[in-house]
Amino acid sequence: MFWIILIVAVGVDQLTKYLIVNSLALGESIPVINNFLDFTYTLNEGASFSILQGQRIIFIIVTLAVLAIIFFLLRKIPKDMKLFRAFIALFCGGTIGNFIDRLHTGAVIDFIDLGWFPVFNIADSCICVSAIAICLMLLFGKPGSLLSSKKEKTNHESNQ
Repeated sequence: MFWIILIVAVGVDQLTKYLIVNSLALGESIPVINNFLDFTYTLNEGASFSILQGQRIIFIIVTLAVLAIIFFLLRKIPKDMKLFRAFIALFCGGTIGNFIDRLHTGAVIDFIDLGWFPVFNIADSCICVSAIAICLMLLFGKPGSLLSSKKEKTNHESNQ
């Protein structure tokens, strides 16, 4: 399931970006839902909110390092932690989607424009939603989560 989620996230992200690049000129905007959502083709050479503009090499190195660490640690996450693994897959899919843009165009293709928020893309959404969900799962855990497993192990060891 992990690989299916990752591949679908990358595929949807890249397909939507392909459609935007082939439908709009850079900087062009079309309304989708009046006064709420436009598709605006932009390029972002930085990270979220356009910080660290022009630091492509740093982003490539950091992305490769983060993905390598995640894929290495993935083996240690029990297969029965399906939701947790699904959010990690979603995070990786979003990360890879933006990574492909950086390699191919030197910048990330953004197009979802709410007007009051920086323009973003599907990969950004995958990264943000999954990062929030992963943090919540780690902080507030439930039976079968990493946090609960750690607490149970710690309690069991301290009782011996």
